[in-house]
Amino acid sequence: MNRVKRMWQLGLSLLLFSNVALADWSALNLRQGVTEISREVYDLHMLIFYICCGIGVVVFGAMIISMLMHRKSLGVKPATFHENTNLEIAWTVVPIVILLGMAVPATSTLRDMYEPGDADIDIEVRGYQWKWQYTYLDDDPAKEIQFMSALMTPQDEIYNEAAKGEHYLLDVDNPLVVPINKRIRFLVTAEDVIHAFWVPDFAVKKDAIPGFVHESWAIVEEPGVYRGQCAELCGKDHGFMPIVVHALEQDDYDAWVAEKQSEAAAIFETVGKTWTQDELLAKGGEVYARNCVACHQVNGQGIPPAFPSLVGQGVTVGDIQENIDVLLYGRAGTAMQAFGQQLNAAEIASVVTYVRNSWGNDTGDTIQPKDIHTQMASQ
Repeated sequence: MNRVKRMWQLGLSLLLFSNVALADWSALNLRQGVTEISREVYDLHMLIFYICCGIGVVVFGAMIISMLMHRKSLGVKPATFHENTNLEIAWTVVPIVILLGMAVPATSTLRDMYEPGDADIDIEVRGYQWKWQYTYLDDDPAKEIQFMSALMTPQDEIYNEAAKGEHYLLDVDNPLVVPINKRIRFLVTAEDVIHAFWVPDFAVKKDAIPGFVHESWAIVEEPGVYRGQCAELCGKDHGFMPIVVHALEQDDYDAWVAEKQSEAAAIFETVGKTWTQDELLAKGGEVYARNCVACHQVNGQGIPPAFPSLVGQGVTVGDIQENIDVLLYGRAGTAMQAFGQQLNAAEIASVVTYVRNSWGNDTGDTIQPKDIHTQMASQ
């Protein structure tokens, strides 16, 4: 009897300790999110969680009671029956009923998640190694907005040379921006390998597969900043391609659209001007930091043999046209991807100038954005 009492005391102590340790339940549980679908998913999750808890209580309760009340020390003799038709019917019917109880709300939620409908805004989400490209589709191509979104966490934080920021590995240079209370359709695909677009607060998770377009949607109800990540192992920097979404009031969103369209017009105008070498180097340093340091490092030394050094060897000190072609079209059979669809002419020209005149490379070469634009337009 004393042994049973001690077991109950131990169990009660563990239960009380668990309640203290798990006091902040919201930090451990699935998020409710900010969309109607995300709340449906949360409610479904909690329903199934409670059903599983109930099954656990019944099963383990029966086991514990059986072990305590029918142990050999009490002189209990084991039963000798081998078959019980009623029991077999019960443990067949009860699980079926439980599964049906789960299947009905699960099917309803899945139906809502895949419900087709007219969208207020269509956004193409294209995964690259290792960044996202967002295109706001419009019937008028001149009004389309397109930009790349890449990790903004400094390299010194990644390599433990500085303290980690508040949103370590979860900040980007260009966040996705959407208006609240509008139906947003995400058309998800990829350029190179399989990625996955995942924003937990929207209950949106879709594989991004080259050659396929997967559709998802969300109506964000609350302004705020929502973060996600690529959820498919896509290469060495898989953990370095976060997703950041800014949900804005309609007026703020309209102002952002106007600003982006103005920026696009400004970039178009800068392509035609003649840049100084200092301007190209300054712009090229920014572009290199966003797109190239993950493979070729801040000092250009790379990570041989997969990612070659750019210092004093290779295309960066050879023929400038080959340097441009490698950036525009990539290099087959290597990890070098094509940046012709990711960067504009000014960014391509500036980063080519930068790598040919940095870290001791002293070619003195410059290339103008208008020349890159001409080559890109001819393809």
